[in-house]
Amino acid sequence: MKSLFTDIILENQNFNFPDIVPREVEIPLDTEIIITLIGSRRSGKTYVLYSLMQQLVEQGIQRENIVFINFEDERLNLTAKDLNLILQAYQEYYPEKNIKDVYFFFDEIQNVPGWEKFIRRLFDTKSKRIFITGSNSKLLSSEIATELRGRTLTFTIFPFNFNEFLKAKNAPKQIRTQSQKSKILNLSKQYLLEGSFPELINMPTNIKIKMLQQYFNVMIYRDIIERYKIAHPHVLKFFIKKIFSSVTTPISINKIYNDIKSMGYKVSNKYLYEYAEISNAVFITQSISRFYFSEIKQI
Repeated sequence: MKSLFTDIILENQNFNFPDIVPREVEIPLDTEIIITLIGSRRSGKTYVLYSLMQQLVEQGIQRENIVFINFEDERLNLTAKDLNLILQAYQEYYPEKNIKDVYFFFDEIQNVPGWEKFIRRLFDTKSKRIFITGSNSKLLSSEIATELRGRTLTFTIFPFNFNEFLKAKNAPKQIRTQSQKSKILNLSKQYLLEGSFPELINMPTNIKIKMLQQYFNVMIYRDIIERYKIAHPHVLKFFIKKIFSSVTTPISINKIYNDIKSMGYKVSNKYLYEYAEISNAVFITQSISRFYFSEIKQI
């Protein structure tokens, strides 16, 4: 296993960075605190790690001082005690390096049970330069705060915002002609109708729609139903589709409950409130509370 880690470390130190669309989220590189990236599936967390590593190289940091491990690598089937082999493999290959100067990038580390103890020990005793990402099916922001106990700053990575989307589509930077205006308007329609998940924006529309349906189903079944042991998956899917059909308008969970009850389903409305919280937690939806000056009324 140690030799495998050596191979993976060297592979990732020698690969060429892909083309990266600059994101507008500002993530610090030297805070001496663990940086955690969370977000919906396929929102671009791994590419943000690539961008951070590229910035380090441009600042003069040697690639040998950067360790990147993707824990979705099919060659890795790890337990918590195996994680220390990463440090052993690195230090044996680079005995002259001071480990405190090394930047560690761990992608999807939640795939290793017990990862949090290793990260805490690494941070407390070895290096203050640690960056991790986690899939929301197994690692939520609330859990990160608990597991890392004040040692982390958490950043949420969303799909491209409109500015990022325009950069990815090589859109005109200024609107001076009717042609440029028309192109921006067409792209705005595409953005609103088809979304901005990074890997999909240049796909044909028919393929993109199928991929978005797959994203939806994976989020429903893996991020919610499997994780939270949902007893009424058909009710959950209906509930979320009702929310989707009401985007930008006020929704009433009690009204959705009455619709579900009229269809013959027997489920308490307290579950619908739980479903709303869960769907926000895994980034399928985002809700905005009605504004009141009174906090009590808002709640």
